[in-house]
Amino acid sequence: MSLDDLSQHPQHPAFPDAFSTDAYRSAPPRHDLSDVDDRFVFDFRYYDDLEDGQRWSTWRSVEPLCRGPEPLPDWVMTSQGAIDTELGVLKTGKEADVHLIERADLLDPDAAVVMAAKRYRSPEHRTFHRSASYTEGRSMKRSRDERAVKRKSTFGRKVAAGEWAVSEWGALVRLWQLGLPVPYPVQIDGTEILMEWITVVNEDGATETAPRLAQTRPSPELLAVYFEQLTDALATMVQNGVVHGDLSAYNILAAGERLVIIDLPQIVDLVGNLNGMTFLQRDCANICGWFRSRGLEVDEHALFAELMTHAF
Repeated sequence: MSLDDLSQHPQHPAFPDAFSTDAYRSAPPRHDLSDVDDRFVFDFRYYDDLEDGQRWSTWRSVEPLCRGPEPLPDWVMTSQGAIDTELGVLKTGKEADVHLIERADLLDPDAAVVMAAKRYRSPEHRTFHRSASYTEGRSMKRSRDERAVKRKSTFGRKVAAGEWAVSEWGALVRLWQLGLPVPYPVQIDGTEILMEWITVVNEDGATETAPRLAQTRPSPELLAVYFEQLTDALATMVQNGVVHGDLSAYNILAAGERLVIIDLPQIVDLVGNLNGMTFLQRDCANICGWFRSRGLEVDEHALFAELMTHAF
């Protein structure tokens, strides 16, 4: 049907003489956006290739359950355009290394945040001592994985590394939600856990990692405050049926007047694990021994007895 025929059709209006079938007849110049709705206009910025030691933020690439509990602290960077930059190794250990990572968005540099990245070692470079006693009572989702771990095959060792990371992640999330003094867990991706970097401000006004409790020499007054904080934290854990399992002055950070408990992959069930009570007694002995060495008269048996009143 020609245009002349269409114009005579009773259901269609007549076309103007100047009508053109050219699809680009009324298109504006290429760079003229005057008639574009502002709701469809956004800024676009091209990023150069990332440098060595950098990666795109993995926040959006992990599942929602692999991100920290709500509500998110204000400092958590969720921008999809953020870049993670390696700042160096904070601590090395037998099972995992802790690195410092800065997550920043070039469009919002003031919101940049430095986090601790705990990365569990590959099967060839790490060994979990006494792991069998810690994992008593735990179960895996897939029986195949559990059998491989028990056989200590290559695949089983890889599964074990991931399970320890998942165990610590779960402990951090659970204890944070209970209001306990642990680093905020930002996200987990494989065998890497990103968490809050616990810091203090030194005499020069610079920010640095909070020292371990074992490295401090607190005053008698502060020492008593520290012990009260730990007693309250242990009581809350026992009330919820869990035990740290490896608590000592070496995995507690002293952030000014506040203590923060770290290193939680071996957390055990107080009742489900046959060694639960033994681990709790050892935690009490380790803590009380250190406080006595600093001049505070405390007794591990009395502490254990007090905790037992919260357990049942």
